[in-house]
Amino acid sequence: MAKHSRRMSRKEKRRQERDLNHVVNNKFSMRRIEPITTTQEDLFDSYRSDQNIAAIGTAGTGKTMCAMYLGLLDVLSNPQYEKLIIVRSAVQTREQGFMPGSRTQKEAVFTVPYADITNDLFQRGDAWEILKQKRMVEFMTSSFVRGLTFDNSIIVVDECQSMTYHELDSIITRVGESSKIIFCGDTFQDDLAGSRNRNDVSGLTDFLRVVERIPSFDIINFGVDDIVRSGLVKEYILAKERCSNYLKAA
Repeated sequence: MAKHSRRMSRKEKRRQERDLNHVVNNKFSMRRIEPITTTQEDLFDSYRSDQNIAAIGTAGTGKTMCAMYLGLLDVLSNPQYEKLIIVRSAVQTREQGFMPGSRTQKEAVFTVPYADITNDLFQRGDAWEILKQKRMVEFMTSSFVRGLTFDNSIIVVDECQSMTYHELDSIITRVGESSKIIFCGDTFQDDLAGSRNRNDVSGLTDFLRVVERIPSFDIINFGVDDIVRSGLVKEYILAKERCSNYLKAA
């Protein structure tokens, strides 16, 4: 016979909250990350100069890792920021709304890379869950940002090359008081290119034309020389660039 889960008493909930506070405040620290490439250093400098950022470039350059590290560092140490919000496109399944389950269940598959990064940064397998319970991290897809306002937050918008201009416009206009935003994307990895919907066209190029006119925005371009993931990834990206004309023709 299956056991029924017992509802926690108020005393037990307070004890759990106290224990969680103890973990975050006294036992919870990230390993220190230093920029590996000059471009990563530019990203760190720009962030610390209180700029909003568009980190654009090839895969494997550490854009998302650096953005999350800097954001989490602020959330943990700067009282101005309450949470790190990660927004990602659900373009791989524009049919997300037809998937079974709740919104949380539908989005769970997209949180895996960010949970992995967080757990690696804190060097413990429960870091993402602890921060989520403390409401210090929040994940959502771009489908659910309309009508929201992000105050006192660091917002990381990942895979932004797979968003339409309307989506990017909707997200940036959600930024509220005392918040900062980082867009991460790769103009060569457009998942919208194979979409069956003719209106699904990447808006990143047009969006960058707009934000480059904003004084509080820095656009930082990552290239092949900035790849830090592995030697194979770097070799593959170089080979793909050499074959780009052939691949387009095919």
